[in-house]
Amino acid sequence: MNKGKALRAGDTIGLVATSSPATEEMLNKAIAGLVELGFKVKVGETCYETYGGYLAGTPLQRAGELNAMFADDEVDGIMCMRGGYGAPQILPMLDYDLIAQNPKLFVGYSDITALHTAFGQQAGLATLHGPMATSDIAHGLDDWSKQYLLRAMTRPEPLGPIINPPGEDVVCLVEGQAYGPIVGGNLALIATLMGTPYQLDTRGKILFLEDIDEEPYRIDRMLTQMALGGLFNDCAGVVIGTWTNCEPKKREGFSVWDVFQNIVVPYGKPTIWNVQIGHGAFNMALPFGVEATLDATHGVLAIEESVTV
Repeated sequence: MNKGKALRAGDTIGLVATSSPATEEMLNKAIAGLVELGFKVKVGETCYETYGGYLAGTPLQRAGELNAMFADDEVDGIMCMRGGYGAPQILPMLDYDLIAQNPKLFVGYSDITALHTAFGQQAGLATLHGPMATSDIAHGLDDWSKQYLLRAMTRPEPLGPIINPPGEDVVCLVEGQAYGPIVGGNLALIATLMGTPYQLDTRGKILFLEDIDEEPYRIDRMLTQMALGGLFNDCAGVVIGTWTNCEPKKREGFSVWDVFQNIVVPYGKPTIWNVQIGHGAFNMALPFGVEATLDATHGVLAIEESVTV
């Protein structure tokens, strides 16, 4: 895999808005937060844009700026301002050859799942599923998540075991061990890319899933779509993150736990539940595209390869 360099104090992070807009107040707080972490910040123009109410600039603007950040020698790493919606729109407009030739650490989650997938499969770029600028850093990262983010961004060494904060137990759903690169991200985005040139390839890989604000019947529908597409049959193992505000709203019935038991567990792939990554109170950084070991029997996911050089 292509890898960006590990960041050091004083390095410049390029801030991009690939999806939805944010307020200038939150943007300023995010910039201050990144400076406090020891980085310089180069803010993309799209971070100040609003297009159609729910987009930070046109698809062409957002794609062009992201391409430019990879090409910019002054930018050492790239972080997304926030998720929301819009990243899938720009996938056909990205210059994957340029990105492969100028690898940089790329950080984001949620809607950014589309970019993680495309970068990994089209540019061979290892990326970091982790906290973003206005979504997380502007609000003040908890110490646990901050520790994982900084370790992943600044140390060119494997993260090793991903350990939950105290009081959050990892649960084994299916025993066994799996080995392979980690891929995945937000369930809704993985489902969105099904049947497109950017569909997630899970063959021989450890699949990570998380989401927010989706009722169990919607999660059922998206997992079923993935199952019909062969993603669970192909994967080596499954890591299930957090499912914030995903309870049934209008009726009693299956919980998210039940849905995974019904759809994913029967595939018999080593599977763990409740890793604190996603839209919850904690959001530990998780490298994508690098080798990992999943010991589901003992509830341990260990990152065996650095996401940076």
